[in-house]
Order: sequence, then C-alpha cells, then structure tokens
Amino acid sequence: MINIIFLVLAFVLSAVLGKLMIPVLTKLKVGQNIRYDGPRSHMRKQGTPTMGGVMIIIALLVMVVISSFVIKDSANIKGFLAIAIASIGFGIIGFIDDFKKIVLKNTEGLSPKLKMFGLLLVSVAYTFFLLKVLNIETTTIIPFINYELNMPLWVYVCFTVLVMLSTTNAVNLTDGVDGLAGSVTTIISIAIGIIAYRLGNPEVTMFASILTGSIFGFLIYNFYKAKVMMGDTGSLFIGGALATMLIYLKMPIWLIIIAIIPVIEAISDILQVIYFRLTNGKRLFKMAPLHHHFELSGWRENKVVAVFSFITLVFCIIGVAII
Repeated sequence: MINIIFLVLAFVLSAVLGKLMIPVLTKLKVGQNIRYDGPRSHMRKQGTPTMGGVMIIIALLVMVVISSFVIKDSANIKGFLAIAIASIGFGIIGFIDDFKKIVLKNTEGLSPKLKMFGLLLVSVAYTFFLLKVLNIETTTIIPFINYELNMPLWVYVCFTVLVMLSTTNAVNLTDGVDGLAGSVTTIISIAIGIIAYRLGNPEVTMFASILTGSIFGFLIYNFYKAKVMMGDTGSLFIGGALATMLIYLKMPIWLIIIAIIPVIEAISDILQVIYFRLTNGKRLFKMAPLHHHFELSGWRENKVVAVFSFITLVFCIIGVAII
C-alpha cells in the first residue's frame, strides 16, 4: 500500500512541476530541434519545449528523500540510494548534452566520446559500489530456467557496464514519437516493481513505484500533441534507472524481454547502419529507429505508441510470469 501512495505522490508532484516548468521553458525558448531528414509531420514540433526530463528527476529526487525514511534496513537504504544516485548521474549526462545543444546553441552537444565516457563513468562507479560496498555477488539469473550464473569479476563488470550503456542508449533511441518512450518505460517500470515485490525486495519496489509515478506525471504533457519533450535528460535517466534496478536484482537479462521495444529500436538502428554501409547507401528500413519506419509507412504517432505499448505490456506480463 505504501508503494502505491508514493507512486501517486510522485505522479502529483511531477504533474504540478510540469504545470510550473513548461511555461518557463517556453519563455526561455528551450525548444526542440527537429531533424530535417526525419518525417515531415515532425516539423510542427520545432520549438516544442524540451529538457522535460528535469521534472521527472526533481519529482523522483524529492520522493526518494522522503521515502528513504520509510526504508529502515541500512543495507536496503544503501541500495535504494545507490540506484537513485546512479540514475540521476545518467540524467546529468543527458542534461549537459541538452544544455549545450539547446541553451548554448551548440548543435552537436556533447561529443559522442564525451557522452559515452560520462555514461561509462557512472556505470563503472555503480557496479563497483554494488561489489565493494554492498558485497553483491557476481551472479545474474537466466530467464525461464531461473539459473544463477556466476561470472568472473572482470566479466561481470564488463557485462553490467554494457547493460547500462545499451539500455540508456536504447531508451534514448525510443524517444522519437510523442509519448512513446514515456509510455513504454512506464509499463516496464511497473513490471520491475511487481518483480521486486514478488522477490521481497522493498527498496527496488519503492524506487520503481516512484519512477513510475514521476514518468506518468510527465506523460500527461507528453502525449500527442506533446507540450514538452523529455530530451536526453529524461531518456538517459530513465534508461539508467531501469538498468540499475534490474542489475541490483541480478536480473539484467530480463531487459531483453520486458524492454523488448527499446531493444528492437536499438537493433533496427544498428542494422540500418550496417546495411547502409554494406550496400553502398541502400536502406533496410525507410528510416531508423523502427518507429520512424512505421511513421513513413503511414502510421499515425498515436498508433505507433498504442501498438508498441501493447507489445511492451504483453512481454512485461511474460517477464513477470516467469519469475
């Protein structure tokens, strides 16, 4: 019950922050830059306030501070705060990138190398905190057979870092249609909360509840036609949060199931680049990531969000059922 209360409180706080922040972002002309090679329908979004991920992070941060008094076990509170700090760390990398691109008018933002270095730094720090401070074993659970695979230390570190880097970038790629990334990750976050609850893990259950409420509060302004975009601030933060929670639960491989849409979006982008290079400029999809392919095939944004969210829901039910 307490988790539902915090979910609702996070939702209300995020929604109120949106009401306050969107006019400010509009006045400051913190507007979205649209790719000219993208779907033409997206040109209307030029200038839509972005960096809305800040409201998600602030709502979550406030609720994390309040809820930390509810979690009484010292080991649990350390894990809870580690997940929160690492997630916010990913969000800060996104914020710096957004700030350079939108406020400082540096169209390239952070260089890919600097962005990857920042994400790598947060990923490595979080992994070593789990290993050295929380003394978490270097194991991960294999889905369906529920077998705990014990990894050598260096393999585990490389694996968890790869999971975090992949997930942050996958969610970032998914954020290309009004309401898509928010809808999909809200469902994923709910699934992680249910999984954590079934496993008797109060800290992840609480964090997932707060994350769900915070994203959902943002979503009421991000559904088609969006009044605000989350930007890299939001997508890297949310991607990091999903990855850190499942790594903490020793279940990062579950991302392949419950985060099926971000996974497919990332794969479609990779395949497009490989095919383009191998065929001297031909395209496998009309445009990547995959949601743009369907848009250019005649799907409206609402249909893309509805179908992708339904697929996510089905796979999340599977992911919860196989615990």
